[in-house]
Amino acid sequence: MTRQLHLNLFLMPRGHHESAWRHPGSAPESLTDLQLYAKAAQIAESAGFDAVFLADALVAPTTGGLVASGHLEPITLLSALAALTRRIGLIGTASTTYSLPYTLARQFATLDHLSQGRAGWNIVTSWAPQAGQNYGRTTDAGHAERYAMAQDFMQAVDALWRSWPAAAVIDDRAGGIYADHDLIRPVDHRGPYHATLGPLNVPAGPQGRPVYVQAGQSEDGRAFAAEWAEVIFTAHLAKNTAQAFYGDLKSRMVAKGRRAEDVVILPGISAAIGSTQAEADRVFQELDALTSPELGLARLSARFGGYDFTSVPLDRVLRASDFPDPAAVEASKSRAMGIADLALREGLTMRKLLQRLAGARGHLTVAGPPEKIADVIEDWFVSGAADGFNVMPPIIYEQLELFAEQVVPLLQKRGLFRTRYTGRTLREHFGLGPVGHSEPLARSA
Repeated sequence: MTRQLHLNLFLMPRGHHESAWRHPGSAPESLTDLQLYAKAAQIAESAGFDAVFLADALVAPTTGGLVASGHLEPITLLSALAALTRRIGLIGTASTTYSLPYTLARQFATLDHLSQGRAGWNIVTSWAPQAGQNYGRTTDAGHAERYAMAQDFMQAVDALWRSWPAAAVIDDRAGGIYADHDLIRPVDHRGPYHATLGPLNVPAGPQGRPVYVQAGQSEDGRAFAAEWAEVIFTAHLAKNTAQAFYGDLKSRMVAKGRRAEDVVILPGISAAIGSTQAEADRVFQELDALTSPELGLARLSARFGGYDFTSVPLDRVLRASDFPDPAAVEASKSRAMGIADLALREGLTMRKLLQRLAGARGHLTVAGPPEKIADVIEDWFVSGAADGFNVMPPIIYEQLELFAEQVVPLLQKRGLFRTRYTGRTLREHFGLGPVGHSEPLARSA
């Protein structure tokens, strides 16, 4: 079968540029208006996107009101979108650090039923200053311990989703038997961080369980992805680093006894589209003009676990000593290291670095006519850098509509992307095999 490109909409309510909320071309609705999310998801669905993805944050914003924030909770929102869409997948973020396995398993099983098999779970090992205090914790787990917690969490939820297989539901009204209880079994999971008896009180959904999505790029994150992930969101500013990551993850999967094609790797791309290069460039210029160094510094600080960058001059070329030791960063180590490497490699000032990050926070940004955007996507796809892209429009709806109406048809004409949905479930969209329920998944020790 010919390899197929995958496209996922990473939906930020008014766009991915930090100043999109101020741009006159961005969505007019409130960030808490269901119709904003529904319209964006429907645009992506009309173009045949595999899924729409919602990120999440577990702390209130620290940017002093300079950026739009206060987004809706993902699983609840995706449940509403399930009724307003028909085919597009629905991927929501939920934390293994601040969730309970039984609750999360019920939520995603419910979403899979409501969407008729379109649910995906973006697995995150959350960390942010004050996040633990929001959940009654006086101390937060370090980077390595969070991944140990995640392993325990995954074993628990994976078992819960297998505890009540769909085949157990008989629903024999005449005979008076609703379920075959011989097929429903407790899991009795007792791990170092979580314990749950089970079985789950919701039957398995159409997919068996949600598609497992993950985004860690650190050594711990890659090891976790090789074992569990089916879709990987990743951030790269250059094709060569994306190729190295792609090759490394596929090799790690094979070493775990999995097939390389059993994971879909999607770097992020934020494309500003115009009829000419100058018109496309103006999109980012207009957005950059609406932002401020104060906002950029606050967001950079969050990326580095609360590190204070305010004493660094804005217009001096950055030095290694301007950044904290990556080993001491408890947030996303890989993203922090990538940002520091970019600044030092390209000799950026702080002001220039903040401008680079304002558009897509360390993901690939491209500006140009539709043909240029399609060329970049095709190049990365055919050269072993990506299986597709996590599309991050700088402005919603304006740039999303341009991507759907002008870039997607070019990819279809080149035979890279579907012209219609051929499957019903998210697992089918991504070309992933079914999940069995009679036996546990094979896992390496």
